[in-house]
Formats: sequence, C-alpha cells, structure tokens
Amino acid sequence: MGLFAGAPPRELGNGQQQRQLSGQLWGIGSVRDLIPPRGVTSTRRPFVSADTALQHSAVWACLRLRADLVSTLPLGVWRYGPDGQLRITVPTPTVLLQPGGPKCRRPEWMFSSQFDLDRVGNVIGLISERDGNGFPARIDLQRTADCTILLKGNQITGYRVGPALYRPEDVWHEKQYTVPGIPIGLSPVAYAALTIGKYLSIEEFALTWFAGGGVPRARLRNTQKKIVGKEATIVKEAWNAAISAGEPFVHGMDWEYDLIQAQQASSDWLEGEKSSVLDVARYFGCPADLIDAVVSAGTRITYANVTQRHLQFLITHLGPAIARREDALTQLTAAPRNVGLDTDALLRLDPSSRAAYLKTLIDGRMLAPSEARAMDGRPPFTQAQMNEFLTFWPPKAAPIGATPAIGQPGGAPGSGSDAIAGDTGTGSGDEPQA
Repeated sequence: MGLFAGAPPRELGNGQQQRQLSGQLWGIGSVRDLIPPRGVTSTRRPFVSADTALQHSAVWACLRLRADLVSTLPLGVWRYGPDGQLRITVPTPTVLLQPGGPKCRRPEWMFSSQFDLDRVGNVIGLISERDGNGFPARIDLQRTADCTILLKGNQITGYRVGPALYRPEDVWHEKQYTVPGIPIGLSPVAYAALTIGKYLSIEEFALTWFAGGGVPRARLRNTQKKIVGKEATIVKEAWNAAISAGEPFVHGMDWEYDLIQAQQASSDWLEGEKSSVLDVARYFGCPADLIDAVVSAGTRITYANVTQRHLQFLITHLGPAIARREDALTQLTAAPRNVGLDTDALLRLDPSSRAAYLKTLIDGRMLAPSEARAMDGRPPFTQAQMNEFLTFWPPKAAPIGATPAIGQPGGAPGSGSDAIAGDTGTGSGDEPQA
C-alpha cells in the first residue's frame, strides 16, 4: 500500500481533520505536491514575556548594567549617635552578608533581586529562617514566573509559589514602580511589550530572510527567450524546490535573478532596530550611550570625564532605585539601625584627581590627614614617618619682626604639625629658629 497509506487522519489546529483523498497518498496527487510551498510572511506578533524580552540586546544590557552596579556597591549598617548627627557603624547582620544562605552571598542575591525589580517590578522570596529577634535570617528568591499574588481589593492576602500557598508574613516582597491603588510594582517589560515585540519581529524577519525560508519578492528572468505556459511552471517549481531546500539553483548564462525589495527592506530593518534600542533604554531607566547605543546618526553623548557621567547617571536614574533598596533592606534589621549603600564607589576618581580632592579637603580643614589615609586603607602616620617628613621638608622660618602664624614655629602651642614636632623635640637638629 505504500509508506503513507493506512495512517489515520490528523487533527488540525482549527478542529478540522485532514482529508485522505481517494486514490492519493495524504493529498499528494502529483509531483508538484512534493515541491515545498513558497514561504509567506506571517503577520502575527511575537509573544513577549519577561524571559523572551531578554532576547533584545538592549534589554539585556540595561538590566545587566543596573544590576551589576547596585549589587557591587559596598553595604554598611549604622545608627545615629546621642547627638542625632554622628553616624556610628554597627555590625552587619548575617542576612545582609549571605541573604540566600552560604551558597548565595550578598552580591549574587542583590544582582538577582535587582534584575527582577528592573524587569518585572517585583521580587519575591520565601523566608526560610529567622533570627532570635524574629527578623528574616535567610530569604530564598523565587522565579517570578512561578509566583502569583493574591489580592482582595487593594490588599495582598497571600502568595502562591508553584502549587503552594504562603501567608504574607512568610514572604519577602520587594517592589518598585508602584502607583496608587495597586499594591504590586508595575512591569517595564509589560509596558514595553510593543517596542520589544517590534524588535523581535524584525529579528525574526532577518533570521527568516537569511535562513532562506522566506525569500522576498524577486524576479527570475530569461534574457534570451520568452518563457510561457508549461515551461514557465517547470522553471518556477525547480526554483522553489531549490531555495526551499537551501540548495543552489543550476542554470545557464541566460538567467537573471533580481532581489527587487532587498535594499529597501534591509534599510528599514536597520532603522527599526535603532529606534527600538532607544525606546528600550527609556523604559528601563538606562541612558542609551551607556549601553553603547548610537544616540543619533554618527554621534554619541560625551561628558568632560567619567566621574561627571556617572554622577549624572546616579542622580537621574540609579539614585532613586538605590534609595528604595536601602529602605527595604533596613526592614531586615532592628531599629534604630539603618542600611546604606555607598554610592561613592560609583564615583571613583582617577589617582591624580583623587589626590587633588583629598588635598583640597585637608587644606580646607574639612578632613584630617589621618582620615584621608584611612580612606585609602592606610594607618595614621607613625612618629618615624613624621620625623622623616621634617628631615626632607623642614618648616619655614617666619620673617624677622613678623608675628608667627598658627602652624609655624613660634605660633600658638599645638597649633599645627610643625609645632607639635618642635614641642616634642623630635625634629631635625638644624631646625631654624624664629
């Protein structure tokens, strides 16, 4: 009966059954039915989700940049002193050192949670351990696609993670991009779905094009004779069979093949990609130039230095998200403790600029030399180091008849480093006298 005979009808997507034609094998009645049909352009829009959105390079770049920076900022815990102004550093609780347990320390946990906050506006974790004061000691982050938030009006009544139900007090729920009346964060991916979908459609078109499955309208012309009727049908079928199978089309010197729409279509594709990248950067709060996107034709936004650019990024884009994270992490500690992320790490200066900055603070009496050295991880000067400074750079003598200034020999006692060295008698033996 043959290879295809005797098989049952196949159920189609629209509920109809494929007919088994009498005298034919599954609808194959001639050799023409064995030739693959020409690809057609699909008008359906691609499905955009939190996961498929990552196929957009700009989405990935924005999320990676923001999560990288936030997760690597130094974290500290402090409280105010009795005067209400001085900050006193206190020990960091375990939940802020390894929030997800020994195998998920703070940088990884912060990256994962920031990634979901910027992608779907929410991050959900299960509180699996608590400390002696009842505060969370371990939070296991969950995949947001597996989580469902149960609401009654505008109040959260519970959470479903997979098939299990959890009470609100057993769940860590951090959110951003909230609006009045909605107790969950808004998802940038959901609101950027049209933009992301357009990009994915362009990518799908390009892959189809270059893979050979959907060749654009073209012209196959014989330059030597007129092709009509059955001969034209044979040539067309041979051509379609060749391009559908991805094999070369063999012909003589008398055939020409022109891609009529190739140049215009490729130009539209490139323009569509550029506009999509800029739109995505706006949705995800990340300047386009920081993800290496061309802002306009052939130009990029430039700044005087790297620090100035990072300062602008911190103030207008990343700063509010950091403040929200600090407030949420503070809830994991006992009052009156506060959690802070050191944003100065984002504004790292080059060595010469940093030295000039510290010198300005010291000269303005806003910072002591020992404090400046502590900022570089160095201990205060030893007495031997101070003696060495006095040997190579002895203090200058005041002019005859002039009143010595504070900090110079003969000035007020203890008024400067030079006076201190003179009082202790540890200066060099040839120090000039006023």
